[in-house]
Amino acid sequence: MKYKCIIVDDEPLARELITSHLVNFESFELIASFENALKAYSFLETNTIDLIFLDIEMPLLKGNDFLKKLKNPPKVIFTTAYREYAIEGYELNVIDYLLKPITFDRFFVSIEKFKQLQLPKKETKPTTDNHIFVASGSKNIKIVLDEILYVESLKDYITIHLENGKSHHIKQNISVFEKLLGPNFVRIHRSYIIQTQKLTAYSKNEVELNGTEIPIGNSYKENWLHHLDANILK
Repeated sequence: MKYKCIIVDDEPLARELITSHLVNFESFELIASFENALKAYSFLETNTIDLIFLDIEMPLLKGNDFLKKLKNPPKVIFTTAYREYAIEGYELNVIDYLLKPITFDRFFVSIEKFKQLQLPKKETKPTTDNHIFVASGSKNIKIVLDEILYVESLKDYITIHLENGKSHHIKQNISVFEKLLGPNFVRIHRSYIIQTQKLTAYSKNEVELNGTEIPIGNSYKENWLHHLDANILK
């Protein structure tokens, strides 16, 4: 199988460098290369690809704005000379963030990250109402739901924090994991799910669970307040 790629960058030398790196990987095929995001946008309306090497600072349409306009974007690796876009890259869920000039060693790391995401994912399935098993390496670990304090996400990994101070770090998407949890668990932030039965204090912008303060995301406030009113303050 070959992964189809495109390059979107207004700098000819940058496009040439990425192309020269990419030819070293037999399972990747460069389909097209564009000097601006508008041309790439038109191309993607009729073509399906697996990976974009995307510059950010470009004329007409910036790379980050271009990515936001795509309804079903492929995987993306940002390629830029500006460090200040790193946080936005994380928020847009890009695979990696390469700073120019891009060395082959660093390019290789990004390619490996992409390939890891293509591997079949182990499913985490609930077994009973009071516990679940989660895949951690070669083991499946039993987690008692009532012992979970909160769940924290970092990209494709989550950390399950338990009431006894222990934690489990596993490769799992927080949105997928959220579906395994019961009604006592509420997502209050894109990176946090809390167990409301462990709530010890709250304010307008954060909650507290056994001394740990967790922020409430702006887009989650309405849902949190509704849950608070219906299930906790009633």
